[in-house]
Amino acid sequence: MTAAIGHDQAWTEWRDALAGPRLHHGWILSGRRGIGKAGFALAAARELVAVPGGQMPGAHPDIVVLEPLPANPDEEKKRDEGRPYLRKRSIGVEQVRAMQSRLTTRPTLGPRRAIIIDAADDLERSAANALLKSLEEPPVGTHFLLVAHRLGGLLPTIRSRCRILHFRPLTAAQIDAVLHQAAPEASAEERAAAIAAAAGSPGVALDFVSLDLAAMHALMVEIAGTGDPDLSRRGRLGEAMGARPERRRQLAAIDLARAIVAERLRDTPRGQLPVLADTHARLVQLGAEAPTFNFDPGLLVLEIGGLLARIADPRDQRHG
Repeated sequence: MTAAIGHDQAWTEWRDALAGPRLHHGWILSGRRGIGKAGFALAAARELVAVPGGQMPGAHPDIVVLEPLPANPDEEKKRDEGRPYLRKRSIGVEQVRAMQSRLTTRPTLGPRRAIIIDAADDLERSAANALLKSLEEPPVGTHFLLVAHRLGGLLPTIRSRCRILHFRPLTAAQIDAVLHQAAPEASAEERAAAIAAAAGSPGVALDFVSLDLAAMHALMVEIAGTGDPDLSRRGRLGEAMGARPERRRQLAAIDLARAIVAERLRDTPRGQLPVLADTHARLVQLGAEAPTFNFDPGLLVLEIGGLLARIADPRDQRHG
C-alpha cells in the first residue's frame, strides 16, 4: 500500500544494488513503526525473485515471511478466515529453525529467495541468535530483509552483517496520497486531522482513520497544552481508549502521543528541550515495550497522560 509512495532514496539504493554484480545478502529496513517498511520489503522481495516472463501473482514460493504467529487457536482461525486477529508477542526460535530447514533446498522458481522478518525487533533472543548463524553463512541465492522499528534493539552482530536502508518520514502530500488510496471513504477533514497527527507516518494516519482516534488525539493535545491537574482528562482519555482495547489501538495511542511530543520538539527553543526530549525518549521506549509486555489499558493511559502532562509547560519542569 505505501511501498509505491515515498521512500525514493531507499528504492534508488535497493535497485542500484539489485542491478549490481554482487547483491548484499542481508538488509535492515530501519525507521519508525508504520512508515511503510513492511510494504517496501514485500515489493522489494518480489523484484528480487522475479524471473523472465513477469511477476507471479499472489503468494510467491520463494518469499518467506516470518512474523508473530496467532496468539492461540481461536486467533489462528480468525487469521485463516481473513479476519483481524491477535498475534503472539514475539517471533520464536522454532519459526527461525523452520525457515532455516527450507534453506537446505534450492529456490523453487529462480536463483534467488527472499526471507522477510517483520519485525526483527520481535525476535526472541534465542531466535535472534539462531538467525545470526544464517546471516554469517548465508546459502547461495538467499537474501534477508529485516524490518526494524528500533535499530538499536537488534544484536550488534546482526547489524554488522547487514546493509541498512533508512526510511524517512513522508510528507503531508505523500500521506494524503496514501489515505486517498487506502481509505477513500475518509472525508477531507478526517484526512487533514490524520495527517496532522501522523508526524510523517502513513501507518499512524491510517490508524487514525480506521480506529477513529480523533477524540483520543484531541484529549492528548489538551493534556500536552494545559496539563491535567485533577486527572479528569486522563479519565476521559481512558474512556476514549476503551476498557479492553486491542493491542493495535494501544500502539496507535502511543504513536499519537509520541507524534505530539515530536511536533513540540521541532517548535521549542533549545533551552526548553530537556523535558521534551526525555518525554519523547520515554514514549519511544513505551512503544518498544508495548508489543511484548501485556500492559493494563488503564495503567497505560495513566502513563501516556502523565508523560504528556509533564510537558504542558516545560519551563516549569526540572530535567530528570
